[in-house]
Amino acid sequence: MNMIAPETHPIVSRAEWLEARKKLLLKEKEITRMRDALAAERRQFPWVRVDTPYVFESASGKETLGDLFAGRSQLAIYHFMFGPDWEEGCTSCSMVADHIDPAVVHLAQRDVTLILASRAPCQKLDTFQKRMGWKIKWVSTLGSDFNFDYGVSFLAEDLTAGRRTYNYGSAVPFSEETGGVSVFYKDNQSQVFHTYSTYGRGCEPMQLPYYFLDLVPKGRNEEGLPYSTAWARHHDRYER
Repeated sequence: MNMIAPETHPIVSRAEWLEARKKLLLKEKEITRMRDALAAERRQFPWVRVDTPYVFESASGKETLGDLFAGRSQLAIYHFMFGPDWEEGCTSCSMVADHIDPAVVHLAQRDVTLILASRAPCQKLDTFQKRMGWKIKWVSTLGSDFNFDYGVSFLAEDLTAGRRTYNYGSAVPFSEETGGVSVFYKDNQSQVFHTYSTYGRGCEPMQLPYYFLDLVPKGRNEEGLPYSTAWARHHDRYER
């Protein structure tokens, strides 16, 4: 494991460290205010009415998009990468699920339902979920166009021909299954609206380990990896 040699890093007195920390705090506070302003702008973002009658498969049977709100007005769906022919879910998405699973009960108190959705059939989802120990609701989108319409699944022939893009055209899809988050709102007339979706690094705040990695001296330490989360494993696959 790579180590940081103290002699290659500035070593200062406590007083000098405090002065440097206060300067950095000013920048951190600026970023916090910018994040608050961006969140406020996001809440004013225009909506699109969802007229497509999507049907999902869940442990309790078939459910519509409106059913998934579970009596609340706000729905957040994490697009978990798990293709129909895969035997287990994506490791990066699994790291997300490890951390958002306990948040479900708290979000419910703020009128938000949070679930996972994947194209794998329910039986595979159930088997993998039991292995991982998650309680969060997980539905299968297999047989519907939901994943394709919300930009997280792609046909192999479209990828080969270069006909599809990811993250609003900012990237090329790296596989037939990709990740993201989509948010919906249901009004008193049971009309459903798509309010927001984010992909790629837009989902990074849900990967809690990265917050702490950005605090420690080595940082993310991902240089030389084929992709950023290549180091990640399912939580039952790490060497003890």
